[in-house]
Amino acid sequence: MPHPVTRSLCKRFLPTRLTSSNHSLARCQVIALALSSLLLSGCALISPASNDMSLLEPISHPVRFLLTFDDGPSASSSQNPTASILHDLEHNPVQPGIKALFFVQTRGATLRSPGRELLPREHADGHLIGFHTATSGHHNHRFLSHEEFITSLENGITDIHKVTGSAPKLVRPPFWSYDSRTFDAYQMHGMHLLLTDLSANDGKIWGFNGSPRRRINLYNQLATMRPKMVVGRIPVVDNVLPIVVTFHDTNPYTARHLHEYLQILLEVAAELNIPVSPQPFYQDKAELERAALARTIKSESEVVVLPGIWSWIWGTNPDRGRSKLASFN
Repeated sequence: MPHPVTRSLCKRFLPTRLTSSNHSLARCQVIALALSSLLLSGCALISPASNDMSLLEPISHPVRFLLTFDDGPSASSSQNPTASILHDLEHNPVQPGIKALFFVQTRGATLRSPGRELLPREHADGHLIGFHTATSGHHNHRFLSHEEFITSLENGITDIHKVTGSAPKLVRPPFWSYDSRTFDAYQMHGMHLLLTDLSANDGKIWGFNGSPRRRINLYNQLATMRPKMVVGRIPVVDNVLPIVVTFHDTNPYTARHLHEYLQILLEVAAELNIPVSPQPFYQDKAELERAALARTIKSESEVVVLPGIWSWIWGTNPDRGRSKLASFN
């Protein structure tokens, strides 16, 4: 029998019909074990810069970090992490007045206070609002029926429009997971899919909150981005290279350490000889939106890479309808 934690993790990622068979469950056990090892060891599964000589290759433009937050707003009534993050984006010693992109869940727990009030606050504070999901929980869109999926999209768009006065232009699906069906539906509803370059690995899995070895994790991930910057694979937007960074604003650990995360990003960029804009984070909402749209996935067939273990989880097997992911060469 599989360990109860393993089975719990499998059910979060896969629907019941896929975890009922021994074959599917066995694969899921491998995924669960790999995920738990990743979280507890902090290994990024990415090699750092191969040698110091590679750090001498020039980069044409400075980078600016585009901060994104998933899964919120938090409905926690005690030391709410979303509220703390909103405060610290505005008031921090690294760069006060940072504007970020929040991919929100508009139904389920978010409907409870204070989550209900935090979504309008995100907009009022000048942040950008994107769509994450509008299901009762954090469900993989690929495993929803057509009716459930379209209802979620339409509800989410309506919910966000009520707050911001406009439909969301950006979407990030739960678990980074999409296929041709969901990708086309996002496009038909006027939303462009944004993934990420860097991940703090601060997601919540069976109650575990943290970001083990956060410095080396971000260093390794940014090191893999450097060759792309050198050869011009990152688009220049407003004279900077937008580098997308993902956190989770439902995680109290992230909220407590946000100042530290901001500083780490600047320090690892310096260690990798990556030029950073005098304004290292976005402060203008319009510039933030232009940068985010420039980094979106343009086609479902586009080969993309995700940090850490996620590319391996979703694989490249078209028979399973998974997003087409591959390592950067």
